[in-house]
Amino acid sequence: MIDLRTAPYGLFLLRAALGAMWISHALMKLFLFGISGFAGYLTSLGMPGALAGPVILIELVGGLLILLGLYARPVAILMIPVMIGAMSAHLGNGWLFSAPGGGWEYPAFLIVASLTIGLAGEGAFALRTAPLVPGSKPALA
Repeated sequence: MIDLRTAPYGLFLLRAALGAMWISHALMKLFLFGISGFAGYLTSLGMPGALAGPVILIELVGGLLILLGLYARPVAILMIPVMIGAMSAHLGNGWLFSAPGGGWEYPAFLIVASLTIGLAGEGAFALRTAPLVPGSKPALA
């Protein structure tokens, strides 16, 4: 059962938390490691170091769009490949965040949170809503 009176507020809370997570992770990479430090980390994982700047920018801009509710549904879905990349970096560490190097449960959860926003909608207080599939209409407005 979905409580139509409160569901928009629950989605808003999830959207705000997801957006804040993306923003905080982008700022952590930028200010704690720097672009060159993050590039070195990516290179150590066998990924191109040249992705460091674009990943930080994608996380920061995507997080802001999600937080503000500006086309949050498609943006949340488009952010999933970045989180799959993050999850792949932690797969060998085990499930829990307390494992050395961090586990992969948190990235997996964030993928599910992104899918939830993508499927269910932006929730309350969104500045600019968008259907997940262009041209489609929500079942309930």
